[in-house]
Amino acid sequence: MKKLEGKTALVTGGTSGIGREAAVALARAGAKVTVTGRREAEGAETVRLITEAGGEGHYVKTDVRHEADIEKAVEETVARFGGLDIALNNAGVETAGPLTEAEEDTYRTVFDINVWGVLASMKHEVPAMLKGGGGTIINVSSVAGQIDTDMADRFAGKEGEQREYIAGLHPIGRSGKPREVADAVVWLASDESSFVTGHSLNVDGGWTAQ
Repeated sequence: MKKLEGKTALVTGGTSGIGREAAVALARAGAKVTVTGRREAEGAETVRLITEAGGEGHYVKTDVRHEADIEKAVEETVARFGGLDIALNNAGVETAGPLTEAEEDTYRTVFDINVWGVLASMKHEVPAMLKGGGGTIINVSSVAGQIDTDMADRFAGKEGEQREYIAGLHPIGRSGKPREVADAVVWLASDESSFVTGHSLNVDGGWTAQ
Protein backbone atom coordinates (compact mmCIF):
# COMPACT_ATOMS: atom_id res chain seq x y z
CA MET A 1 0.00 0.00 0.00
CA LYS A 2 1.27 3.47 -0.89
CA LYS A 3 2.07 5.61 2.15
CA LEU A 4 -0.50 8.31 1.28
CA GLU A 5 -3.22 6.02 -0.05
CA GLY A 6 -6.67 7.44 0.71
CA LYS A 7 -5.34 10.92 1.51
CA THR A 8 -6.27 14.18 -0.19
CA ALA A 9 -3.77 17.00 -0.69
CA LEU A 10 -3.96 20.66 -1.70
CA VAL A 11 -0.84 22.29 -3.17
CA THR A 12 -0.70 26.05 -3.66
CA GLY A 13 1.74 27.32 -6.25
CA GLY A 14 1.66 23.93 -7.92
CA THR A 15 2.16 25.16 -11.48
CA SER A 16 5.97 24.90 -11.52
CA GLY A 17 9.13 24.26 -9.52
CA ILE A 18 8.87 22.76 -6.06
CA GLY A 19 5.07 22.93 -6.05
CA ARG A 20 4.74 20.92 -9.26
CA GLU A 21 7.36 18.37 -8.19
CA ALA A 22 5.72 17.97 -4.78
CA ALA A 23 2.23 17.61 -6.27
CA VAL A 24 3.43 14.78 -8.52
CA ALA A 25 5.34 13.14 -5.65
CA LEU A 26 2.27 13.27 -3.38
CA ALA A 27 0.18 11.69 -6.13
CA ARG A 28 2.81 9.03 -6.74
CA ALA A 29 2.60 8.20 -3.02
CA GLY A 30 -1.16 7.66 -3.35
CA ALA A 31 -2.75 11.03 -2.53
CA LYS A 32 -5.42 12.69 -4.63
CA VAL A 33 -4.12 16.19 -5.34
CA THR A 34 -5.67 19.58 -6.00
CA VAL A 35 -3.19 21.95 -7.63
CA THR A 36 -3.65 25.71 -7.46
CA GLY A 37 -1.95 28.65 -9.11
CA ARG A 38 -2.58 31.60 -11.37
CA ARG A 39 -1.38 30.05 -14.66
CA GLU A 40 -3.98 27.74 -16.19
CA ALA A 41 -1.79 26.14 -18.87
CA GLU A 42 0.90 25.29 -16.32
CA GLY A 43 -1.72 24.00 -13.90
CA ALA A 44 -3.11 21.70 -16.57
CA GLU A 45 0.41 20.43 -17.24
CA THR A 46 0.89 19.57 -13.57
CA VAL A 47 -2.37 17.62 -13.61
CA ARG A 48 -1.18 15.81 -16.75
CA LEU A 49 2.03 14.83 -14.98
CA ILE A 50 0.03 13.61 -11.98
CA THR A 51 -2.13 11.46 -14.25
CA GLU A 52 0.96 10.17 -16.05
CA ALA A 53 2.35 9.13 -12.66
CA GLY A 54 -0.79 7.09 -12.01
CA GLY A 55 -2.46 9.61 -9.71
CA GLU A 56 -5.62 11.70 -9.69
CA GLY A 57 -5.31 15.47 -9.92
CA HIS A 58 -7.46 18.56 -10.21
CA TYR A 59 -6.56 22.18 -10.97
CA VAL A 60 -8.24 25.25 -9.50
CA LYS A 61 -7.16 28.68 -10.75
CA THR A 62 -6.22 30.54 -7.57
CA ASP A 63 -4.52 33.78 -6.59
CA VAL A 64 -3.63 33.47 -2.90
CA ARG A 65 -3.83 37.25 -2.52
CA HIS A 66 -7.60 36.81 -2.70
CA GLU A 67 -9.18 34.90 0.17
CA ALA A 68 -12.24 34.02 -1.90
CA ASP A 69 -9.99 32.11 -4.33
CA ILE A 70 -8.47 30.12 -1.47
CA GLU A 71 -11.88 29.34 0.00
CA LYS A 72 -13.06 28.10 -3.41
CA ALA A 73 -10.00 25.86 -3.81
CA VAL A 74 -10.53 24.24 -0.41
CA GLU A 75 -14.25 23.79 -1.04
CA GLU A 76 -13.63 22.21 -4.46
CA THR A 77 -11.06 19.86 -2.96
CA VAL A 78 -13.47 18.68 -0.28
CA ALA A 79 -16.35 18.35 -2.75
CA ARG A 80 -14.31 16.44 -5.32
CA PHE A 81 -12.21 14.20 -3.09
CA GLY A 82 -14.23 14.00 0.13
CA GLY A 83 -12.00 15.90 2.52
CA LEU A 84 -8.61 17.51 3.09
CA ASP A 85 -5.73 15.74 4.81
CA ILE A 86 -2.60 17.50 3.53
CA ALA A 87 -1.93 21.13 2.64
CA LEU A 88 1.32 22.31 1.07
CA ASN A 89 1.38 26.10 1.13
CA ASN A 90 4.06 26.74 -1.45
CA ALA A 91 2.90 29.76 -3.49
CA GLY A 92 5.51 32.50 -3.43
CA VAL A 93 7.18 35.23 -5.46
CA GLU A 94 10.57 36.90 -5.34
CA THR A 95 11.90 40.40 -5.74
CA ALA A 96 15.38 41.72 -6.34
CA GLY A 97 17.28 44.96 -6.08
CA PRO A 98 18.35 47.30 -3.26
CA LEU A 99 15.85 48.52 -0.69
CA THR A 100 16.51 52.12 -1.73
CA GLU A 101 14.97 51.34 -5.10
CA ALA A 102 11.98 49.41 -3.76
CA GLU A 103 8.56 50.02 -5.27
CA GLU A 104 5.64 49.94 -2.82
CA ASP A 105 3.39 47.95 -5.15
CA THR A 106 6.08 45.32 -5.67
CA TYR A 107 6.66 44.77 -1.97
CA ARG A 108 2.94 44.72 -1.20
CA THR A 109 2.55 41.97 -3.79
CA VAL A 110 5.37 39.98 -2.19
CA PHE A 111 3.80 40.38 1.26
CA ASP A 112 0.29 39.56 0.07
CA ILE A 113 1.42 36.33 -1.58
CA ASN A 114 4.25 35.14 0.67
CA VAL A 115 2.75 36.09 4.04
CA TRP A 116 -0.97 36.78 3.81
CA GLY A 117 -1.42 34.01 1.25
CA VAL A 118 -0.08 31.43 3.72
CA LEU A 119 -2.13 32.75 6.64
CA ALA A 120 -5.34 32.92 4.59
CA SER A 121 -4.72 29.43 3.24
CA MET A 122 -4.37 27.99 6.73
CA LYS A 123 -7.48 29.88 7.82
CA HIS A 124 -9.54 27.77 5.42
CA GLU A 125 -7.49 24.57 5.44
CA VAL A 126 -7.63 24.02 9.20
CA PRO A 127 -11.46 23.85 9.52
CA ALA A 128 -11.65 21.48 6.53
CA MET A 129 -9.04 19.21 8.11
CA LEU A 130 -10.68 19.24 11.53
CA LYS A 131 -13.91 17.97 10.01
CA GLY A 132 -11.99 14.85 9.01
CA GLY A 133 -10.20 14.47 12.32
CA GLY A 134 -7.03 16.44 11.56
CA GLY A 135 -4.32 16.70 8.97
CA THR A 136 -0.88 17.97 8.02
CA ILE A 137 0.06 21.52 6.98
CA ILE A 138 3.46 22.13 5.40
CA ASN A 139 4.53 25.71 4.70
CA VAL A 140 7.41 26.25 2.28
CA SER A 141 9.84 29.15 2.52
CA SER A 142 13.17 29.88 0.86
CA VAL A 143 16.70 30.40 2.14
CA ALA A 144 17.91 32.97 -0.40
CA GLY A 145 16.83 30.91 -3.40
CA GLN A 146 18.85 27.75 -2.73
CA ILE A 147 16.75 25.40 -4.86
CA ASP A 148 17.14 24.96 -8.62
CA THR A 149 13.81 26.35 -9.86
CA ASP A 150 12.53 28.96 -12.32
CA MET A 151 12.48 31.43 -9.44
CA ALA A 152 16.15 30.74 -8.71
CA ASP A 153 16.92 31.23 -12.40
CA ARG A 154 15.30 34.67 -12.30
CA PHE A 155 17.20 35.52 -9.13
CA ALA A 156 20.67 34.28 -10.07
CA GLY A 157 20.50 33.38 -13.77
CA LYS A 158 20.67 29.92 -15.29
CA GLU A 159 24.47 29.96 -15.33
CA GLY A 160 27.45 32.21 -14.81
CA GLU A 161 29.31 33.74 -11.91
CA GLN A 162 26.30 34.59 -9.73
CA ARG A 163 24.84 31.08 -10.08
CA GLU A 164 28.21 29.48 -9.31
CA TYR A 165 28.64 31.75 -6.28
CA ILE A 166 25.27 30.73 -4.81
CA ALA A 167 25.96 27.03 -5.42
CA GLY A 168 29.30 27.44 -3.70
CA LEU A 169 27.65 28.77 -0.56
CA HIS A 170 26.24 25.30 0.13
CA PRO A 171 28.54 23.02 2.14
CA ILE A 172 27.30 20.14 0.00
CA GLY A 173 28.70 21.94 -3.05
CA ARG A 174 25.57 22.42 -5.17
CA SER A 175 22.07 23.84 -5.16
CA GLY A 176 19.14 21.62 -4.21
CA LYS A 177 16.71 20.03 -6.64
CA PRO A 178 12.91 20.36 -6.44
CA ARG A 179 12.60 16.57 -6.14
CA GLU A 180 14.71 16.62 -2.96
CA VAL A 181 12.25 19.02 -1.35
CA ALA A 182 9.32 16.99 -2.69
CA ASP A 183 10.69 13.85 -1.02
CA ALA A 184 10.74 15.70 2.31
CA VAL A 185 7.16 16.87 1.74
CA VAL A 186 5.95 13.31 1.18
CA TRP A 187 7.67 12.18 4.39
CA LEU A 188 6.17 15.05 6.40
CA ALA A 189 2.73 14.28 4.96
CA SER A 190 2.95 10.59 5.86
CA ASP A 191 2.42 8.70 9.12
CA GLU A 192 6.18 8.17 9.23
CA SER A 193 6.51 11.71 10.61
CA SER A 194 3.55 11.46 13.00
CA PHE A 195 5.58 12.72 15.98
CA VAL A 196 7.05 15.69 14.09
CA THR A 197 5.12 18.94 14.55
CA GLY A 198 5.87 22.65 14.91
CA HIS A 199 9.24 22.01 13.31
CA SER A 200 11.39 23.75 10.69
CA LEU A 201 12.97 21.19 8.39
CA ASN A 202 15.85 22.73 6.43
CA VAL A 203 16.28 20.96 3.11
CA ASP A 204 19.17 23.21 2.18
CA GLY A 205 22.40 21.29 1.71
CA GLY A 206 23.75 22.60 5.00
CA TRP A 207 23.24 26.30 4.18
CA THR A 208 21.75 27.28 7.53
CA ALA A 209 23.99 24.94 9.57
CA GLN A 210 27.31 26.40 8.46
